[in-house]
Amino acid sequence: MNETGGIPLGDAATVHPAVVGPAAVGTTSRSLAPTIGLRGVSLPAWVIPGLAYLGLFLITRSFLFGNPVIHIDEQFYLFVAERMRDGAVPYVDIWDRKPIGLFVLYEAFAAVPGDPLLAYQFGAALATAGTALAISRLAREIASPAAAWQAGAAYILFMPAFNAGMGQAPVFYNLLVAVAAIAVVDAMKRNEDETLLGRGCWVMLLLGLAIQIKYTVIFEGAAFGVMLLARGFADIWSLRRLAAAAVLWVAVALLPTAVAMAWYAEIGQLDVFIYANFVSIFERGSDGMRSYGRLAKECAALLPFWLAIFHAPKMLDTSGGLSPRSHAFLKIWGAMACLGFLIFGTWYDHYVAPLLVPLAVLAAPALARVQPGQRWYGRFLLGFGALAGMVVPIYQVWRHGTTAQYEEMSALIEREMHGGCLFIFEGELAFYRTLPTCLPTTRIFPNHLNTFIESTAIGMDATAEVRRIVAARPDVILMWAPQKLYLPNLETRVVMRAELPKAYERYATYTLGTREYWLYRLKR
Repeated sequence: MNETGGIPLGDAATVHPAVVGPAAVGTTSRSLAPTIGLRGVSLPAWVIPGLAYLGLFLITRSFLFGNPVIHIDEQFYLFVAERMRDGAVPYVDIWDRKPIGLFVLYEAFAAVPGDPLLAYQFGAALATAGTALAISRLAREIASPAAAWQAGAAYILFMPAFNAGMGQAPVFYNLLVAVAAIAVVDAMKRNEDETLLGRGCWVMLLLGLAIQIKYTVIFEGAAFGVMLLARGFADIWSLRRLAAAAVLWVAVALLPTAVAMAWYAEIGQLDVFIYANFVSIFERGSDGMRSYGRLAKECAALLPFWLAIFHAPKMLDTSGGLSPRSHAFLKIWGAMACLGFLIFGTWYDHYVAPLLVPLAVLAAPALARVQPGQRWYGRFLLGFGALAGMVVPIYQVWRHGTTAQYEEMSALIEREMHGGCLFIFEGELAFYRTLPTCLPTTRIFPNHLNTFIESTAIGMDATAEVRRIVAARPDVILMWAPQKLYLPNLETRVVMRAELPKAYERYATYTLGTREYWLYRLKR
């Protein structure tokens, strides 16, 4: 342990976790890519901290690897990716409102030789470790190297606490946003930088790619763009030059989305793309007070960050050359990330994950623990993260089921499959991926047909679609045993209760996790 109570990373003047890329172009007051000597071999300074972050991820997530039912969103992303390899077109053959870039990313994981499940999970490990490195680099602007490293560790520990421990969308786009933030911070410290226009294009391209994983990144992108324009204004750019730069940067940020739209226009499905990506979200219903309850719970879970951040201004470490511009940018970024989280409502737990990047950076000074009376802030932050980051995934495995349970239930389903379709009205979507089945509907995500919230936002009549599916006689139908549900689609449930007895019989009951399933087959 060093004098700050952190993990010793070496001399602060030479050891500095960094993300190397266009952000490191040019000269700065602090090198972004130092090296570490190891028995005559020079390694980039980020290698050892990066391996430490990767090790922390693997240790805290080891029991999740290979589990196909970690989170239904991840099940869906991988399912769509594998169907894309077989020719399926998102939004047309399989409907959802996630950006196409997320499915393309998972398609790349599915193309890796071996088990695609493990491929995306190890991809998530690398993305998380990379984001932690970027956080460490950003935190070094306002904290010591040891405290900055711990800020990255806090990110890794807290992600599972908000159900983003493996392959949720923020795991991947957080990396792009964090690397873009490094480039902006570097630009903030440069006076009359001739490369500012090109640097801004690099930042906006990263953000444009991130937007194609999750559209809410647009709020952070707007903040980054304004800060870059403010840098240009401070350099006495003319209004014409500022306007031209703004237009160029916006165009670059929108380029990935424009490419996707052009492709769908080419195949004659632009209207489907526009509805799924930009319209349906505003037609989705609300679950009222339940959403506010989630928001309150999430704000409470972030209490360690609030304590650290609002205490941090008294603890800023200026020994590394604190830049007021950098600190201002980091605070604006955190505020805009919070706005992006709040503005759309619903507030599901994994929506908190993008906030953890700027919050971890801003909390870094509190992790330095430079005075005895201040040590509990950092200990509370890391201790709470370690505890919650283990308890929540364990709870999710208990609730959704283990790999062994999944395989047993899968065998029960497969024995009644006769070359037709499986219809999961309620339950884990992963069975569509691992069993040989046709797709009974384009609205394959169960919540689209079984919840009240989604009933008006899927581009079709959910009740009529469920009636059509049952009339087509799929081989096996899955439902949960009767239980109290929160805001179900009562109309589609009435259809299921009325139509199932006509042609189906319940042949098995199985408890996967904490859910009891009723399995139905066609009457013999």
